[in-house]
Amino acid sequence: MREQTVAMYCFLDDLLTLTRPVRPLPADPRRRLTDAQVLTTALVAARFFGGNLTLGRHYMEQHWGQNQLDKSGFTRRLHTLTDTLLALFATCGQVLKELHTEARYVIDSFPVAVCQNIRIPRCKLLTGKTYRGRSASKRQWFYGFKVQIIATSEGVPVEFYIHAGSEANGTGIRAMAVDLPDGSLLYTDNAYTDYALEDVFAEATGGQQFTARKANSKRPHSPAQRFLLQYFRKGVETAFSQLTACFPKHIHAVTAAGFVLKLALFIFVHTLDQAGC
Repeated sequence: MREQTVAMYCFLDDLLTLTRPVRPLPADPRRRLTDAQVLTTALVAARFFGGNLTLGRHYMEQHWGQNQLDKSGFTRRLHTLTDTLLALFATCGQVLKELHTEARYVIDSFPVAVCQNIRIPRCKLLTGKTYRGRSASKRQWFYGFKVQIIATSEGVPVEFYIHAGSEANGTGIRAMAVDLPDGSLLYTDNAYTDYALEDVFAEATGGQQFTARKANSKRPHSPAQRFLLQYFRKGVETAFSQLTACFPKHIHAVTAAGFVLKLALFIFVHTLDQAGC
């Protein structure tokens, strides 16, 4: 745990130094933590304490002598760093794409409910039917968000997008603005069937999107292509199971933005874990 914490801090500190100019600390004496310390604390909480930021703050204070912020002050600092966190993940994903010379990727989604279905009328975190979705693989309805993840063939996430649960996978991938290296192969299930989008992907990257076909498809796959689809999709489904297993039974958040931020932390820390950090 100590070695992993040090590795995450060094990685984030170096990445922040490389991706943005050095900014002097403001005159506000209440700022006692650097951005790298705040983000490391949040990632430690996601990795070892089920996303409990309070336990993460206490651990960093007791074992590393880190200056402590009160709960509200730390939460505000973390929320102001949301865009920085997403930018760091994008940079990390870009590096992983360059190292992934095989250039085979898989996209899939999984639902994350904010509450049980019976509690939907009393849910204060989200409101409206927009978040009411259905998980085809689990054959059940849920109320919350859907997470789209593009992962390497080894199951390492390199891109993700979080949207309302009612939106279809095809809508999610169009909003995701997929950015894969030239010549990449992207494997998807039949929920992403969109011939026009496949043509755009092939034209933009010089690669090919292999989508699992239905029986009446106008673009059927060969037996070899069907085998590769099943092979790589099985691996990413295992990787997603490992990721969701890290989620606590209930992700505590006061706002929808805080809930999404914790999801991003879980995905980021899983990527670092899979990458060896």
